[in-house]
Amino acid sequence: MPPQSTEEERVNVVTLIGNLATEVELKDIGEDKQVANFLLAVDRPGKDEADFVRISTWNKQAETCARYLTKGKRVAVDGRLRSSSWEDSDGNKRSAIEVVANRVQFLSPPPGKEGTETDIPFETAPA
Repeated sequence: MPPQSTEEERVNVVTLIGNLATEVELKDIGEDKQVANFLLAVDRPGKDEADFVRISTWNKQAETCARYLTKGKRVAVDGRLRSSSWEDSDGNKRSAIEVVANRVQFLSPPPGKEGTETDIPFETAPA
């Protein structure tokens, strides 16, 4: 019998920073349940390329993302990986991996606030 794994060995944690590559799609999926989906473009270090990762977020956070985020906005996402597999209409096996967001932090300034001093999260330290 294989040894029992500890919680630390079964960690599924993802943190990504990138720009929305699509608009947020919000769906009602039942009584008081909503899901929002979008693609996040994450730059590859040292290359002029990006990876595109599907993000899903739920309920109140889904509603907030749909209300305030648009294509091109920069966000940080903390969540977990979820894989799924299915058979398409032609009988081919398909699979996908997405990030289920626990937290989405908005990194782009609100409209009309770009480049203002209020965007600076700290004061300049005296010399």
